[in-house]
Amino acid sequence: MNIQQNLSLMEKLAILTDAAKYDVACTSSGVDRKGNGAGMGNSIASGICHTFSADGRCVSLLKILFTNECIFNCAYCQNNCNSDVPRASFTPDEVCELTMEFYRRNYIEGLFLSSGIMISPNYTMDLIYQTLYKLRRVHHFNGYIHVKAIPGADPVLVEKAGFLADRMSINLELPTADSLKKLAPYKSRATILKPMRQIQNSITENKNEVALYRSVPRFVPAGQSTQMIIGATPENDYQIMKVAESLYQKFELKRVFYSAFVNVNQNSDLPMLPGGPPLLREHRLYQADWLLRYYDFTVDELLSENRPDFNIYLDPKCDWALRHLECFPVEINRADYRTLLRVPGIGAKSAQRIVKARRMNRLDFSDLKKIGVVLKRALYFITCSGKMMYHTKLEENYICQNLLADKTQIPKEIRETGYEQISLFDTGMIS
Repeated sequence: MNIQQNLSLMEKLAILTDAAKYDVACTSSGVDRKGNGAGMGNSIASGICHTFSADGRCVSLLKILFTNECIFNCAYCQNNCNSDVPRASFTPDEVCELTMEFYRRNYIEGLFLSSGIMISPNYTMDLIYQTLYKLRRVHHFNGYIHVKAIPGADPVLVEKAGFLADRMSINLELPTADSLKKLAPYKSRATILKPMRQIQNSITENKNEVALYRSVPRFVPAGQSTQMIIGATPENDYQIMKVAESLYQKFELKRVFYSAFVNVNQNSDLPMLPGGPPLLREHRLYQADWLLRYYDFTVDELLSENRPDFNIYLDPKCDWALRHLECFPVEINRADYRTLLRVPGIGAKSAQRIVKARRMNRLDFSDLKKIGVVLKRALYFITCSGKMMYHTKLEENYICQNLLADKTQIPKEIRETGYEQISLFDTGMIS
């Protein structure tokens, strides 16, 4: 282990921001909290600053590991105990100083704090708790905090940290227990799911207490999330999405994040990736995840054991519609909300607007365009007052050819190369 001695705070920051870049479970806060007049900062639901890493991931501007030292040897992790990378660790006071100073400079609106496991899960979780306690109680930081709970740590430490954080997450790491056993033999599914269940139960109990006594401190008000690495192990999309669906149903997670595998260690147990990280596959999984959470789809409607992977050329909703043309065309002026959600080109907001607007007048295609419907996709699947937008065929190959001409089916970031990352160390960012 290449432990660096006598590093400055900025040198530690350079190491530990880089070490955190593969942890994608960081997004907008999901919680609103106004400043209380006594402390510094507030938390806005969409308020975490974002940037994009070199491989297309969305990361927060202050996204750090507490330490990249680790006692475990997970094959897929660049910070495992056998990796020859520069090592560094913050102290609780250093994380507080960085958070407060970056906030004062308006560089950030919150903190995402993860960590390797140094000495033991309890030792690391206690340091994280001390950091959160000092931020909230000593420095009176009222901004957003997302923290990683350490599997295997004392439940009391997890509970205490939960009353100081807005969101907590525990990485599932890999989709199945067999894959975890192969690539991360010191971790187990049971050790990961136990604190996940604890956080779920504590959130539920706390909500009931808050309903009775408004002055009760909030426990993880923005909920919990998790992350799975995609492409390091042979699970297909159907298996991955079934795991995600189960997590949403059984653990009430706010988000499941999918991280396209990057082979940083060149380990013989890991697959070679001649085409680079499977970013398009990651993108399709996120689209499908959105359908599960907001569009009332189930995994078994999108995939099956006989058809276990998503179509890389079409988004999952368009792909489903093409395989279920018997459900179309949908009459815009009569279809219920759930049916509208299943039409390609109609999102949750535009479906709500349609239902509201048609109470006053019958809608036509010009109205749908104003509402925000993506007509270049929707026109094959809808009618307005019994008429289609153009004379077209409700035939799979014909519609498929036209949908494939839509370049937005594959994101620009994946179609084009040359990603540009905003860094904390860009010229002029730090004075």
